[in-house]
Amino acid sequence: MSTFWGSLAEAASLILAWDPALVEIIGLSLRVTLTAVVFGCLIGLPLGAVAGAFRFPGRPVLIVALNALMGLPPVVIGLLVYLSLSSSGPLGPLQLLYTPTAMIIAQTVLVTPIIAALTRQVVEDLHGEYAEQFASLGVGRVDRMTALLWDARYSLLTVVLAGFGRAVAEVGAVIIVGGNINHVTRVMTTAIALETSKGNLELALALGMVLLVLAFAVNAAVMALRASAVRAAYA
Repeated sequence: MSTFWGSLAEAASLILAWDPALVEIIGLSLRVTLTAVVFGCLIGLPLGAVAGAFRFPGRPVLIVALNALMGLPPVVIGLLVYLSLSSSGPLGPLQLLYTPTAMIIAQTVLVTPIIAALTRQVVEDLHGEYAEQFASLGVGRVDRMTALLWDARYSLLTVVLAGFGRAVAEVGAVIIVGGNINHVTRVMTTAIALETSKGNLELALALGMVLLVLAFAVNAAVMALRASAVRAAYA
């Protein structure tokens, strides 16, 4: 028991001292995750909005694909990205394997279906309320989608935060394409796995504490946004 509390105290001291190794790992984790979420939003939000607001050939197939990809194991995504970026893959000449860019690609592939599928559900529900009004006013497709995205902005921010929470906790895909290389591709989740196996529990616990704080912060932000959306709806 004393070892546990001693490790916990050492972990807390690493955080309070803002240990350089700790800061480097946290910084890379946030940079990779935030970049992936931005790309995921650029692809997933419009894709989900189109699938939710319009009817077109192949739409049921797209919805099924998005829902299925939400549950795709991260290690499978990591393997597919690895094969694409390897020397024998189509993107091999770019030499992106075992770089932060490779991890960003893997996380983007992971979070895009989640953002798109959740966006589709939000927009589809909202479109059901406004469909007759849009038809009577003769609102065009682009204006219709823009209006729906703006009106659903609070719910969509929740979707974005859900994507961030999924990406920041990812370990399987990023360790396959990143290799967990020190000072290059070592992020919080992969560092926790490595340091625990090495017996360096202080650094692993410190990173785990930071991940817990991020998880609580994301959930608190989601609850605050939901409360804001409810207040806005009744304002």
